[in-house]
Amino acid sequence: MFMSEMRVDQAAGLRRMAQPNPVRVIAVTSGKGGVGKTNVSVNLAVALADTGKQVMVLDADLSLANIDVLLGLHPDKNLSHVIDGERSLEEVIITGPSGIMVVPASSGVKRLAELSVMENAGLIRAFSELTHDVDTLIIDTAAGINESVTSFSRAAQEVVVVVCDEPASITDAYALIKVLNVEYGIQRFRVLANQAHSAQEGRELFNKISRVTDRYLDVTLEFMGVVPHDDYLKKAVRKQRAVVQAYPRSRSSMAFKNLAQKTDKWPVPSAAGGHLEFFVERLIQSHNGHMEMPV
Repeated sequence: MFMSEMRVDQAAGLRRMAQPNPVRVIAVTSGKGGVGKTNVSVNLAVALADTGKQVMVLDADLSLANIDVLLGLHPDKNLSHVIDGERSLEEVIITGPSGIMVVPASSGVKRLAELSVMENAGLIRAFSELTHDVDTLIIDTAAGINESVTSFSRAAQEVVVVVCDEPASITDAYALIKVLNVEYGIQRFRVLANQAHSAQEGRELFNKISRVTDRYLDVTLEFMGVVPHDDYLKKAVRKQRAVVQAYPRSRSSMAFKNLAQKTDKWPVPSAAGGHLEFFVERLIQSHNGHMEMPV
């Protein structure tokens, strides 16, 4: 082995030993826009961070990014600069409320909506090089079904599908689940009912989807819970703040805190799943125990 190759292997080994803990990766997605998916991503992230977790949020709606707007952040650089080779992933991360780490994307850049399979894969691989201490990565995907949505969903261990009480939301959520299952082999999904007027309404939304998936697809659907319709959530959006911080005693805030507690109990992956994943080195590390330095 050449000396340069040995140094590369040693550096990789040191990274793995310095970052032994696997990262729980959650993709938050939806069949259509306007269901509150980004609000769910942001508030779940802040609620988890408030429990002491190290949380990173990836704005994966690459061409219509709005996490920075939702939180009143003003990034100088974003993922477009990473994809163009102008900045590293480390250099574009900014700090949000409760210390969450935000990876901002761009808005109004058409090319970012048309990334190739290789470009999406390169972005996913870049996360294995991060040195940040992260417990949970939340990926706020674009709405609908495109290459980035399917790539990021496949690279996560958990896929949360956000729905609300609209016929288009339900039919589009089913279409998304069908594509991810039939074409990409994802078999487990967690369904979150957002903007529900009651717990019963949220459960009925889940039942509508599960009745169809049980009949036509080989998937396991789990009911994640309900975020209630709440005027305080709208007020928080206007203030460009997370509702869990702006109105911590509101109904939606309490719901997000409960969801964070549930999320924290989900199993942490013990090994890589055999396909392209975020933080794959840490997953391999968790499977192999400890890495020996090459001689």
